[in-house]
Amino acid sequence: MARTPVWKSIAIALTDDIAQGRYETGGKLPAEAQLSARFGVNRHTVRRALADMAAQGLVHSRRGAGVFVAAKPTDYPIGKRVRFHQNLAREGRTPGKKLLTLETRAAGLREAEALRLTAGDPVLVYDGLSLADGQPIALAQAVFPAGLLTGLREALEEESSITKALKRCGVEDYTRRETRIAAKLATATQALHLQISEGAPILRTTSVSVDTTGTPIEFGRTWFAGDRVTLTVGGET
Repeated sequence: MARTPVWKSIAIALTDDIAQGRYETGGKLPAEAQLSARFGVNRHTVRRALADMAAQGLVHSRRGAGVFVAAKPTDYPIGKRVRFHQNLAREGRTPGKKLLTLETRAAGLREAEALRLTAGDPVLVYDGLSLADGQPIALAQAVFPAGLLTGLREALEEESSITKALKRCGVEDYTRRETRIAAKLATATQALHLQISEGAPILRTTSVSVDTTGTPIEFGRTWFAGDRVTLTVGGET
């Protein structure tokens, strides 16, 4: 009768621990030395078990930090109306945002083209970190025409929702005119923010949003952690 390999038994036991909620999503597993002692095996056997679990998408490792329980990928609809808080709440996740930087500077060529400005015109640039259940899932940059949206800087400093901040500036509704999606590899700084490995796969969306008159009000770029978000396209969101 065939015996189950020891490393496979360890992977099954740890997978059951995760299923039973003993280790939470985003939580850290015990160190290799602790797991070796628990199962009475050497570290090589533990590493093989963890590698098998990583291949299944159950865990992921961070260099120098350890092995963590991977989150279930979040479906994130991309359509005419993309609202971060609504998208996450619809999936039963708790949305969160962290403001990283907020600055007024001159528009670059691509930004000016998207917003129908002249290169060098002032734009307000918002850089933020998007969270689901406290775990980072995306880096977002939103570029707004500074001269068109009076008071937006103060609104963004006070509101966690861009939609609410825009409403305070008189933008009652806005939709996406276009969205482009591309596969990229995480840079060192992106990896640091998203708590993933440098070079890990990420998905970048580039979009232009317009108000009800068709005037561009936002040029956005978002970098999603590839193993935590599934972008879905189609339908009105």
